[in-house]
Amino acid sequence: MNVYTQLAVEANTKDFSIHCMNRLKEIMYVGQYQEGSNVFWEGDVNNSLYYLLDGKVKLTKLNESGKDLTLSLYFPGDLFGEYDATNVQSNSFSAQVIEYSEVGVIQQNELELLLKQDMELAAEFTQWQSQIRRYVQLKLRDLLLYGKNGALASILVRAANTYGIQRGNTILITEKFTNYDLANLIGATRETVNRLLSVFKKDGLIQTANGRIEILDITALKEINRCEKCPIELCRL
Repeated sequence: MNVYTQLAVEANTKDFSIHCMNRLKEIMYVGQYQEGSNVFWEGDVNNSLYYLLDGKVKLTKLNESGKDLTLSLYFPGDLFGEYDATNVQSNSFSAQVIEYSEVGVIQQNELELLLKQDMELAAEFTQWQSQIRRYVQLKLRDLLLYGKNGALASILVRAANTYGIQRGNTILITEKFTNYDLANLIGATRETVNRLLSVFKKDGLIQTANGRIEILDITALKEINRCEKCPIELCRL
């Protein structure tokens, strides 16, 4: 009998205390978003943060050729958006809804007032910002330093941490990813991803069945992208 262990990634707000999360929820209003809609667009005025109550959202960036690069995925319990206490800027990214979602919207001016009133929340919010910056730095590292094969290896490791179920030494990624999906995650073409996946299969690192990827040697994938053994909350899609 095949027994699998579900891997789980904690929300990026896991380090907030109950008190601080409740304070944030007090100033939220809830918006409902249909699949395919946008919570916000790149270039829009940035005056809010967002807390995902239910559903799934992806953060995208339009590159010079007009193609969307998928930067990260958000799940229930995640806080996302850009915050700058010094001034109001334009969004650097777009947030697209992958499936019907309920999102708590936190106005920046209300958040600033709350942070001034609650020092515990201010400290935890600063820690959250630091974690998000570290996450972004690692994603940029994956994309820029070790080539497309390193970036793809990193995405597969992150996908395993996000959607993986483990049996022994192998990890099945339960979410189906097309070559187009993977290409958007690393800023490459589908042809490049297809070629790299074929190499990974030939080298015995992965196998595919029914549209799903199973990782056979995650240690080897981590060696390709020079894994820094980051906490699992940072090593996620």
